[in-house]
Amino acid sequence: MRTHQAALLSAAAALLALAGCTGGPGADAEPTPAASTPTTPAGTGPGPGPGPGATQASGIPPEPTGEKRVIYLATLGGIDPEIVNGQDDQAISRGRDQCGAMKDEKDPTKRVAQVEQRFTGPNHPSGFGPTKSALILATVQANICPTY
Repeated sequence: MRTHQAALLSAAAALLALAGCTGGPGADAEPTPAASTPTTPAGTGPGPGPGPGATQASGIPPEPTGEKRVIYLATLGGIDPEIVNGQDDQAISRGRDQCGAMKDEKDPTKRVAQVEQRFTGPNHPSGFGPTKSALILATVQANICPTY
């Protein structure tokens, strides 16, 4: 069973890598890292608390924008329309949270299990199953946190 899941993950990653190629200028460019700015600890100054640097330090990458966002949402919708279900921001948030959760988790089987718990829908309250979860994982990695 593990061999089947590993093969599925590899195939999904390869498929998404090919699907994500547009051939346009900058299509494969890495996102520009955010400038390092000091953040104010929560409750010690103006603003709601830690800034974007704190989010990235916790392992949660920035939201995908532009073409990456469109590809991410379209790919999830292609796996199963209920994954996004008109809730674009929620699908992106779940993907970013998945990146943070798997930053230190290298076991592919455990990563798929995390996705199955995190990505749910009205008709899939227990997740979308291991096959679709593996495809969701590959989509998250390809579009939100490719270095994880």
